[in-house]
Amino acid sequence: MQSTVKTGSGGPRIERRSIDFVPHNERHGSPAQQFTLWFGANMQITAIVDGALAVLFGADALWAIIGVLIGNLLGGAVMALHAAQGPKLGLPQMISSRAQFGILGAVIPLVLVVIMYLGFAATGTVLAGQAVDQILHTGTPAVGMVLFGALTILVATLGYKYIHLMGRIATIVGILGFTYLGIRLLISQDVGALLGSGNFEFPTFLLAISLGAGWQLTYGPYVADYSRYLPSNTPARKTFQASYFGTVLGSQWSMTLGALFAALALPKGERFLDGQVAFLGHMSGGGLIAVVIYLVIVTGKLTVNTLNAYGGYMTMLTSVTAFTRKTGVATWTRFAYVVGFIGLSVLIAVLASPGFIANFKNFVLLLLMVFIPWSSINLVDYYLISKEKVDIPALYDLNGRYGRWNKTALITYAVGILVQIPFLAQTLYTGPMTELLGGADISWLVGLVVTALVFYPLAKRNSNAPSHMIYPADAAPEAVLQTPPPAPARPAV
Repeated sequence: MQSTVKTGSGGPRIERRSIDFVPHNERHGSPAQQFTLWFGANMQITAIVDGALAVLFGADALWAIIGVLIGNLLGGAVMALHAAQGPKLGLPQMISSRAQFGILGAVIPLVLVVIMYLGFAATGTVLAGQAVDQILHTGTPAVGMVLFGALTILVATLGYKYIHLMGRIATIVGILGFTYLGIRLLISQDVGALLGSGNFEFPTFLLAISLGAGWQLTYGPYVADYSRYLPSNTPARKTFQASYFGTVLGSQWSMTLGALFAALALPKGERFLDGQVAFLGHMSGGGLIAVVIYLVIVTGKLTVNTLNAYGGYMTMLTSVTAFTRKTGVATWTRFAYVVGFIGLSVLIAVLASPGFIANFKNFVLLLLMVFIPWSSINLVDYYLISKEKVDIPALYDLNGRYGRWNKTALITYAVGILVQIPFLAQTLYTGPMTELLGGADISWLVGLVVTALVFYPLAKRNSNAPSHMIYPADAAPEAVLQTPPPAPARPAV
């Protein structure tokens, strides 16, 4: 494994760790950093758009707000359970999923994760590019997208500590900016009328829940990447709570504003659809204060886009090293991966700007179908079957405990995807059960529960989990445990 620049003191330095285990003598930080990171990452315009979608697609503002709150609470719990794995494992999230899917088997969901990161990076770049263009008045949003992409490359390449620093900055900036927008809304509009202007409709209420849950659940594949440097004795409860409250409070604040802004822009929503960034600038009162709000937008988007770039780099590297068997890479390799990833996302952003709102709604809901089963399998195995015990060296060994492919996990993963299809409510496809439910989309809930029910008894019977945590031989001496001889590869089932 690589050596690393000590980061316990002396301020942030360039990160050199990648997909390898973070030794215990290099751990640092506190759970409070998880709160600011995830609060700041959610105080951003894409979360505003997500809340607005619930209203733009039919829900009354009040019920849209309640619906996304329920979704955030439910999805945030799943997200935070993933975050709580980081301190104990000291690994990126997707490397740890090799324990469930096998070394090569984990590549299958990894490919879909990369697509997810690209999609979110591209959609975020569209909005950030609009904000940069509003500040510089270039008349060409593509210029703003390129500049924003360059900033993302810088922070993502510097790594873990700088990402957390961005989270703290985004938290402060977001609170100030979004509080101002909320006050402006209260002063200039009859918010009571916005909240009481419609009736409850069950299908659109479920759609709002799905939008909130989907927003949180798509953090699952990379959330532990940002808690893995915490000391291994950090209580899982504290990591869970910090991540949970940070992500739920930040996203709910943003989505509530989005629902109210969309209700204000009704009946047809053209004012919001025509330009979400310009709409916020107008709401701020224009002039210099609008420029400040545009800077708030760029700061929030830079934070979350850096997460996407960093996570995308980690995911691609995890996929490649499944075949090369490497446990780490040089700093220049990180830079090359990040540049390639962000370059592609900017290209997608430039080409996919028209119809952004509708495409984003379909994108978020479609992602649920492929990531819900992965999340369910990972959590059931880690907490209920392996009971938080992992053989870390075996995660890099094709002939080790976890083997190349875990057929139980892969088959269950496929079942978890297929079982959701009848419950989907997509533009290109609406399942028969969805029609019976009046258009309500509950595919995410079906996928989460059915996957867990199928996977648990099968995996329990074929479990090859170690009796205790097994750390790498070159971990800090106080962290190394005496281990029995390596177990054979998991038998095919």
